[in-house]
Amino acid sequence: MKELLRTNDITIIAFAKALLQGEDIEVFELDVNMSILDGSLGILPRRLMVRREDHFIATSVMKANDIDLGL
Repeated sequence: MKELLRTNDITIIAFAKALLQGEDIEVFELDVNMSILDGSLGILPRRLMVRREDHFIATSVMKANDIDLGL
């Protein structure tokens, strides 16, 4: 797994996941429970992970849709 995206904005996470699933790219969201523990203030960023072999295509999809990867 390789990190694709890091953001505090849950709407960006949802949009990115929808785009990637539309391209048949498996995506795994990390740090969901950590952001819940911070009291849902959105202080801690969430990360989206993809398989290493899908990373290049996933990055292209994000850039084509003007999504800042936050890395």
